Amino acid sequence: MSLEIEATDVIKIILQFCKENALLDSLQAIQNECQVSLNTVDSIETFISEINNGRWDQVLPVVSRLKLPHGKLESLYELVVLEMVELREVDTARAVLRQTPVFNRMKQEEPDRFLKLEHLCGRTYFDTKEVWAGTSKEKRRAQVAHSLSQEVSTVPPQRLMALIGQALKWQQHQGLLPPGTAFDLFRGTAQGTRDEVERYPSQLDRTIKFGKKSHPECAVFSPDGQMLVTGSADGFIEVWDFITGKLKKDLQYQADEQFMMHDEAVLALSFSKDSELLVSGSQDGKIKVWKVRTGQCLRKYERAHTQGVTAVGFSKDGTHVLSSSYDGLVRVHGIKSGKMLKELRGHTSYVNDAIYSPDGSQIVSASSDASVRVWDSKTCDCLTSFRPPQTSTSGEASVNAVHFYPQNPDQIIVCNRSSTVFIMTLHGHVVKSFQSGKREGGDFLACWVSPRGEWIYCLGEDSILYSFSTATGKLENLMQVADKGPIGLCQHPHRNLVATYADEGSLKLWKA
Repeated sequence: MSLEIEATDVIKIILQFCKENALLDSLQAIQNECQVSLNTVDSIETFISEINNGRWDQVLPVVSRLKLPHGKLESLYELVVLEMVELREVDTARAVLRQTPVFNRMKQEEPDRFLKLEHLCGRTYFDTKEVWAGTSKEKRRAQVAHSLSQEVSTVPPQRLMALIGQALKWQQHQGLLPPGTAFDLFRGTAQGTRDEVERYPSQLDRTIKFGKKSHPECAVFSPDGQMLVTGSADGFIEVWDFITGKLKKDLQYQADEQFMMHDEAVLALSFSKDSELLVSGSQDGKIKVWKVRTGQCLRKYERAHTQGVTAVGFSKDGTHVLSSSYDGLVRVHGIKSGKMLKELRGHTSYVNDAIYSPDGSQIVSASSDASVRVWDSKTCDCLTSFRPPQTSTSGEASVNAVHFYPQNPDQIIVCNRSSTVFIMTLHGHVVKSFQSGKREGGDFLACWVSPRGEWIYCLGEDSILYSFSTATGKLENLMQVADKGPIGLCQHPHRNLVATYADEGSLKLWKA
């Protein structure tokens, strides 16, 4: 079923935009040319009140922009003149009579009525009974107010911007908008679209400093590329403008020094696909779902896990939250119900990471038991379990992170606590491996893959960021990113920008 949009409604929305932005000449020109009148007031109640209280200095400028029936306009202006005469502002009343188009028309079409008003202006006295003729000034005001209120309406403010915003949101939700830092509405393209060539980060762009006891434990960029969010050891969740390195104060709650929070350290964060919702997991096993624009907590899972939450994520349709924990479990929670819906058991130690496959049909988990498990997301059956090759001499290495490989949805990047990172199939076969060459003191703590899969970035316990080319299989760059205590990293969804954070109390942004 198609929606039919009246051309006059479109013109009225443009007229409202002109009015709200004080483009009064444009407003008048469009009204005259299109013969369409806006006929809106900010508040009908206020409009009626001002007429009832005779605040003509407020009423007449509003009326001048409305298209009203001549009879109703004449009644209004006649009342204004009568009240001026009563107040003995005769010169002003006479000027209104002679200079206003309403009275020029009355003079032509109803000369007796006009002459009566002229005569009143020439008198040295004001006869209340004669002028109000069995009624009163207040009743006349009420009659005029009621009559004019039938001709006007109110509309929500900024309708043009709201409609455009809704249209863009829909396109974004449908995947029709290319990701970018801003959208050029006139040309219909995203500004600052993804970097043409993927390059590894090589220089410091900006540092965001935290207190020693409030260092970031996790960080994530929003899918639309507009925000960087951190979760800290003190329970604070903060939204940053990564370009300036400052908190986003266009979020009213942050401007008011109010923040999204947990009682204990925030260990995991993830955005919904449309960047509207944020899910967070904390050290005490709790999970919260937030509306980022308002800071409102939409859902709270008080007993999501019995130990710290290590990873969280939204399902493809945004109806479920996936989580993993130090309690050795992977769980799926319903956003609408607020309840735990599924539990995936099988790991024998901490589960460090859990992610949905791109199509949502599978879940992949990584554990300190040195294994990776692939699960059916509907039945919760474990489809396969495997261990990446052990290159460490100190026993079986914990698997810290898994990522789906952007260039092949049937392959994953597996990072364990060693100096080697792997691209593997979902059946456990090694496709390619990447080695730092460091024998000790440089085991990988975390990894990330670039948006198009051309680079794999690994953060070592030696505070070095290792950049591997997936095309050549070679280590192309090493860069010291912290003095001590490295924790993790994340990358911007379509720019060559990587964030690293450490318990020394800083988050650093690195650019190519």
